[in-house]
Amino acid sequence: MTLAAAFTEQARACEALGSPFMARLLTALAADWPADGLLAQACAGFDGDIGPGGHSLPLRIAGGLHALVLQGDAGLAPVYPPNQSDDAELARAVVAAVRAHGAFLADWIARPPQTNDVRRSAPLIAAAHWIHARHPLPFVTSELGASAGLNLNWDRYALVAQGTRLGPDAAPLTLRPDWSGPIPPASPPVVAARAGVDLTPLNPRSEGDALRLFAYLWPDQPERMDLTRAAMAAADTPVAQGDAIDWLAPQLDSAPEGHLHLVYHTIAWQYFPAAARDRGTALIAAAGARATPHRPLAWLRLENDSGPRGAALSLRLWPGDLHVALGRADFHGRWVDWHPA
Repeated sequence: MTLAAAFTEQARACEALGSPFMARLLTALAADWPADGLLAQACAGFDGDIGPGGHSLPLRIAGGLHALVLQGDAGLAPVYPPNQSDDAELARAVVAAVRAHGAFLADWIARPPQTNDVRRSAPLIAAAHWIHARHPLPFVTSELGASAGLNLNWDRYALVAQGTRLGPDAAPLTLRPDWSGPIPPASPPVVAARAGVDLTPLNPRSEGDALRLFAYLWPDQPERMDLTRAAMAAADTPVAQGDAIDWLAPQLDSAPEGHLHLVYHTIAWQYFPAAARDRGTALIAAAGARATPHRPLAWLRLENDSGPRGAALSLRLWPGDLHVALGRADFHGRWVDWHPA
């Protein structure tokens, strides 16, 4: 896939995800990409899929540009929301910024996107209630690709769907996705211990890391920024730094008797190397084979499967190695189509 094709594909995805500004920005880059300079050289160094299903180079570049805006770049800020600009003005400003800030942007794209969209906790809450209704045990949770750890606290947030509330009354934030399907059983789990890992974890208390979090939120979607601020204020579990699969290996046998171990990840698996994904799958399956009714294991995934709409919410549950398709959800948690098979 060429970079122009990747920009165009991501532009269509952003339009479908409710961000016309991002669609315009990426369309402009597809049409007038500066093929020389430090950023172009850095992009040329990526192997494999550079599009939305792989390295997500368009989102990395857009995130770097938004970071410049959040830092007050005088050339870009006037053409970014909430300000108005036409397509020609936007294209001129963006191309100028790519040329002027090549070193900054080349460094920025070396790390994968870390959206850590807290609205992804909505399907996690639903799935956790569904799992707990079948295994009413305390949970020990392990999140892979946890970024800043905002979705480590899914059990502390509230989900409201079709007039039903799942979660605590005094939640720091309440998620209200468009919901289709039945409501999961009201069976709130108790999380006895939680942990997460990321190759490059973010600290929500750090100014530089907060900039990276906000830079990957799309400029014409301020409601996502409001939810992120609330989640950052409530974050209290540091994320471990390291390779997710190396970290997971000892975690798989760490849950005590009488607890369910929930391993989960949201729009992160695609960023792991293929060999790591294969190893992780084998490790989890082997741990599942050792699971018992008093020490079950659940592997919950909200991941891109190239399906027609959103991401697949899928579950493997041991003992028994049950494969359960729970439904689908928007990549940013705007809607949940809940239909457990």
